[in-house]
Amino acid sequence: MAVVRPLRKSRIVKKRTKRFIRHQSDRYVKLKPSWRKPKGIDNRVRRRFKGQYLMPKIGYGSAKATKHVCPDGFKKVLIHNVRELEVLLMQNRTFSAEVAHDVSSRKRKDIVERAQQLAIRVTNAGARLRSEENE
Repeated sequence: MAVVRPLRKSRIVKKRTKRFIRHQSDRYVKLKPSWRKPKGIDNRVRRRFKGQYLMPKIGYGSAKATKHVCPDGFKKVLIHNVRELEVLLMQNRTFSAEVAHDVSSRKRKDIVERAQQLAIRVTNAGARLRSEENE
């Protein structure tokens, strides 16, 4: 069977790839670098002084056409059972299936098999699969 290609593969442009780091997290070990909005009345970062850390804002959001799109051109949908694959039947050029981590290897095999019949791409099709010679 031929490989399923995305309907529209446009170039994904990120406005910012660096993470926003917390003010003074480089100074104190107790402050982790994960972003927290500064709330102080005199805070330089909150007041957006030149040369300070940048704060996240809505303008850094992704373009609507490429939002939630993986590098392969598909959007991911989490699948727990074979019946949920039927939802992607008409959308197989836009969405790809990703089998949830709590699905057993036996059910996983059924899902991957049914996805091939419906021409749906599965991102983690090789997970928890053992070859015949090992069994």
